[in-house]
Amino acid sequence: MELRIALIGFGVVGQGFVRILAQQEEWLKEQGWDVKLVAVSDIQKGSVYNPDGLNIDTLLNLMLNEKTIAGYPDGVIGFDGTKTISESNANLVVEASWSNLETGEPALSYARRAIEMSKHIVLTNKGPPVLALCELKKLAQDNSVELRYEGTVLSGTPAINLGQLNLSQSGLRGFRGILNGTSNFILTLMEEGQDYDAALKRAQDEGYAEADPTADVDGHDAQGKVVILTNSLLNADIRLSEVHCEGIRGMSKDDIESARKEGKRWKLIASAERIDDGTIIASVKPEKLSLNHPLASVMGATNSITFSTEYLGDVTITGPGAGAFPTGYAIFTDILDIIRCIK
Repeated sequence: MELRIALIGFGVVGQGFVRILAQQEEWLKEQGWDVKLVAVSDIQKGSVYNPDGLNIDTLLNLMLNEKTIAGYPDGVIGFDGTKTISESNANLVVEASWSNLETGEPALSYARRAIEMSKHIVLTNKGPPVLALCELKKLAQDNSVELRYEGTVLSGTPAINLGQLNLSQSGLRGFRGILNGTSNFILTLMEEGQDYDAALKRAQDEGYAEADPTADVDGHDAQGKVVILTNSLLNADIRLSEVHCEGIRGMSKDDIESARKEGKRWKLIASAERIDDGTIIASVKPEKLSLNHPLASVMGATNSITFSTEYLGDVTITGPGAGAFPTGYAIFTDILDIIRCIK
């Protein structure tokens, strides 16, 4: 079986994925799967297409030395994302560019185009599943292709797959989680005695927070992930506007100390629950948790989610929520799942 991949976005995540793909090449061949990267397109780093496959070492060396892949020696240079999807011989598209939660573009158009051309699609970009997951699922079904997006929520920590597969018939009622590592890192530093501004600067210095940290500290990143999880696991079709959202921007050292005296700890909790009448209640907001709560012990940039089920009670999974290899691994596992479904 031959799988030909076009990668849209060659930043940290895209490069992490291709490193994993190269490291797993022999194992894939042992399974009888011919998986090759045939195209890469990035609005800043350039693009290249070779229908016979690209050499990953050459691509990565170009990025290391030239910061661009425009000098790749053997391929068609200069395709944009749309042309890469439309004119390459790829039968699977990985969309790993930056996320826009207001319009979903250009990733949403890329996803629609790939599916309409009967190409399987893997997303790490939150925009499309936040804004149009139900539409994309229907479109994929109509075009007989597979859609996967594990990396959009907890990176390589398998929140979506766990919920859709192992917990699919568990009587899943809802979830509560720490879905943004940056805010959790800041709260951890504040517990250690730093004030909010100092903790935010440390998060920025260490690469956890952007120069504009709004999406993280005001809860919007977690809000988008609540939408994805709710619509994926609770058979819903909610919008961002239906998820109440508060961040940690106003937290003070006094708040942290007050919780400590109560034997509790502040966490930015993202949650959704289906109540008895079928209504979904979803939110992102700071909450004080008792120290014996499984989410209370999750510190630093780590993410965690607790699923509430009928048959198993609470099930908690903890792991990395960002990074080159964790998110790259999410792409890789999504591709493996697609292979198993279509072989």
